[in-house]
Amino acid sequence: MVRLLCVLAACLLFLAPARAERLDEVPRTAIMSAFAPELVGLLAATRDKRMVSVHGVDFTLGLLAGRPVVLVLSGVSMVNAAMTTQMLLDRFQVDALLFSGIAGGLDAGLHIGDVAVPRRWGQFLESHFVRQDADGTLRPVPWASLPFPAHGAIQPSNAYVRVPGRTEPLRKFWFEADAALMDLAGKVVPGVKLDRCAANKTCLDTTPRALVGGDGVSGPAFVDNEGWRAYLNGTIGAQVVDMESAAVALVAEQNGIPFIAFRSVSDLAGADPDENRMHIFMALAASNAARVLMAFLAAMPPALSPPPVP
Repeated sequence: MVRLLCVLAACLLFLAPARAERLDEVPRTAIMSAFAPELVGLLAATRDKRMVSVHGVDFTLGLLAGRPVVLVLSGVSMVNAAMTTQMLLDRFQVDALLFSGIAGGLDAGLHIGDVAVPRRWGQFLESHFVRQDADGTLRPVPWASLPFPAHGAIQPSNAYVRVPGRTEPLRKFWFEADAALMDLAGKVVPGVKLDRCAANKTCLDTTPRALVGGDGVSGPAFVDNEGWRAYLNGTIGAQVVDMESAAVALVAEQNGIPFIAFRSVSDLAGADPDENRMHIFMALAASNAARVLMAFLAAMPPALSPPPVP
């Protein structure tokens, strides 16, 4: 019997999921991008690099702008971004989380190459696809928590957020960037000089600017539709749209980690005059976002907030 119990215990131990372990104890600033072209410049500028891989996700440790960092690709879209963010925070001692990448421009005041640093992020496709009567009347589901009017039958909803001490989840749409990081961005970002011409010599009509404030939205859909662009800007009030930042902001908030995102406009999300221009200006936009992040990183004090408890 004793032998049988020991065998069973060994089997249960084998089947139990492995607990995430810290892979490095140095407090680091985390830098994320969604896919390789967004991170290539930041990786190239990182010194003393070494890589750690977990389940196919590569984390690069090193020094950037004189600061210990861990760089990682979140993967494209919301599920990948949330998963990678939690993996990152479970395995490394992160003092702040910075995102660098491209975005679709929603606001008429934003141009390709501009860099936006939104104060908050929402998930525009956290939504209900509601019933619609023959006369066009929409019938939201009874339990819906609705922050905005519908776009056709698609009704954006507030996200569910679990909060300590509450039996029921909190429902909310916006996830804030860290106040201290935003304050620093307001001092540093507007003065950063940005590129106007891409490596292929394609140049923009205007010199890009870096802007702090406003709102951004994210969702698991690439937006290249003028109707959706008008809705996201006119009804929700967002200036930029991407596929990751709001997911990262949610996970960072749940873990108490300061977060901020730098997103450069690569296209106009459906308002480009001929076709979507992301592939024409993607490298330029990614470079401009990285340039702003580097200037911001260099201006960060040793710690804007205490590191999380291991």
